[in-house]
Amino acid sequence: MKKIAYLYIFLFFAMVISCVANAQCPNGTYVNIIINPDQYPEETSWAIITELEDTIISGGPYVDIVDYSPQVTQLCIPNGEYIFNIADQYGDGVQGSLWGGQDGSYYVVHCGDTIVQPDSANFGYAAFHGFTLEDCAPPPPIYGCMDESFVEFLPIATVDTGMCYTPKLYGCTDVEAFNYDSLANTDVLTDSCTYNLTLTDLAGNGWAGSYLQVFQGDNFLGIFTLEDGFDTTFTFELSISEPVGVKFNITQQSDFTAVQCGYSLYSEEDITINEPGGFASPLAPFQIQYGMPYCGNNCIEKTYGCIDQTALNYNDSVNTDDGSCYYVAGCTNPNYIEYNADADFEDGSCLTLIVLGCMDSTAFNYNPDANVELEGSCIEVVLGCMDDDAFNYNPNANVEDGSCVPIVFGCIDPTAFNYCDTCNTDNGGCIPTINGCTDSTALNYNEVANTDNGSCIYPLPGCTDPTAINYSAEANVPDSSCYYSADCYVGDIYYVPNACFEWVIEVDPYCCDDQWDYACDDLYAYCQDGWTGPTSVESFNRLGVLPYPNPSTGLVNFNAEVDVQVYSIEGKLVYEVESTTQLKLDRGFYLVKIIRGNLNITTKLIVQ
Repeated sequence: MKKIAYLYIFLFFAMVISCVANAQCPNGTYVNIIINPDQYPEETSWAIITELEDTIISGGPYVDIVDYSPQVTQLCIPNGEYIFNIADQYGDGVQGSLWGGQDGSYYVVHCGDTIVQPDSANFGYAAFHGFTLEDCAPPPPIYGCMDESFVEFLPIATVDTGMCYTPKLYGCTDVEAFNYDSLANTDVLTDSCTYNLTLTDLAGNGWAGSYLQVFQGDNFLGIFTLEDGFDTTFTFELSISEPVGVKFNITQQSDFTAVQCGYSLYSEEDITINEPGGFASPLAPFQIQYGMPYCGNNCIEKTYGCIDQTALNYNDSVNTDDGSCYYVAGCTNPNYIEYNADADFEDGSCLTLIVLGCMDSTAFNYNPDANVELEGSCIEVVLGCMDDDAFNYNPNANVEDGSCVPIVFGCIDPTAFNYCDTCNTDNGGCIPTINGCTDSTALNYNEVANTDNGSCIYPLPGCTDPTAINYSAEANVPDSSCYYSADCYVGDIYYVPNACFEWVIEVDPYCCDDQWDYACDDLYAYCQDGWTGPTSVESFNRLGVLPYPNPSTGLVNFNAEVDVQVYSIEGKLVYEVESTTQLKLDRGFYLVKIIRGNLNITTKLIVQ
């Protein structure tokens, strides 16, 4: 876009120059020929031809110019009729866009007017345009900046307007170049690297010991001081692309007069690269200022490579780092024993491929090919039976030791009735051991017992009632031989044949021989059915509860709701119920505690 803008600027300049210069062309008028080539200027040429086909002037081809550079030619030609001929050797005109570039153009300017311009950039091999030249009117004044040290400088200006705003800052303006200067707005083309350093003092009495240090890159150029007078100039050669550094050192003696000190650094072409300081704004003490020398003729192309001198692949022929620097050469592949974690460049030293594994020769999974021990990978040898159908199968074993034992099913509980001492695997068929009397002839025969514990009690008939006169402590089977004394009448002893008679008389004192009636028979029959009588007749009478029948075949009744606790003959609680009138018990001998309110009684109960 910048190059296109330049084309229009040149066109404007040409029109103005044509008008200004006409007064100096006494035998005709001035004509400006403007050629804006494409990227192939060497193919373009032109000529002005008379009506008689005589060529009075020509230009091109432009073989030594930069692509797209505008070419302006001013001619003094007599008034008359002419033909402008433009030619292209390749035959595509100036249509550079066909080849990825920009189109060119051409113009003939006379008296500030464009009298010839292209119909198309693609005019083939040639194009012809006729035009007429006549005298021009006097030109108007041209206003603009007439100071060439500013970017706004207008070379054709005839009246200075003072419209100069932007000082020229020289440097490389190509952003793709190595020495691109973002502050520069004007390119310089100079071959000289000779620079002058001028030191100045406003008072003319020198710097009182203050001095400048000048250096460029790694090169120290010297210490410069103004001993006496107003100014002194030093001349030295700078490098092409290294930045220039200037350090102003102020002494204690000159601290208050440093404002008088200044310097300038400029080329032989009077191009100043750095002019800090001066009388208005002196350098701060010990402050470093930088500038770029403007020499070397052109922007410097970037060349890529490693520019770090500490790197192994440092290249002193390049100027731009491309990130390729490396510092440690070695094996960079972590799959090899020679791997170097610090290496950033592969040098071909990777030789031994890592084989991870157990390197313990006594381990189960020892790998003779391994060269790197895999931590925690070794497996200890475990001997054992590896047959999962065997009784002693060891799931952790990894080496068979021939110890397998076949499975033998059976009851392996030593406390069970059917314990098998040759079996090793339980079949779920164990029968619990039930201790007891296994003799069916014994009084305490237990039909569910499968193991005799020597507890059998055999029948011994006799009187088992300790209240009887003929009580036998050895007897365990009552034989109705008991007899008792009963006082039916005061002072009279009445012997009854058994406890039931005594109990009936105690319950009902009126049941003596001469007063025995149906009620006494009912009580006697009840007693004979199995009840042996309470321990306290008085309490029993108050309680008013009778368990019946006793002995029973399993079902026992009460004539009122009571709480009942049933104990085995050994005194173990086997059953307990509240608020009941009936019990259902298995065959056996029991002690039954009957509770009603605050009263209770314990009696024997037989279930046949």
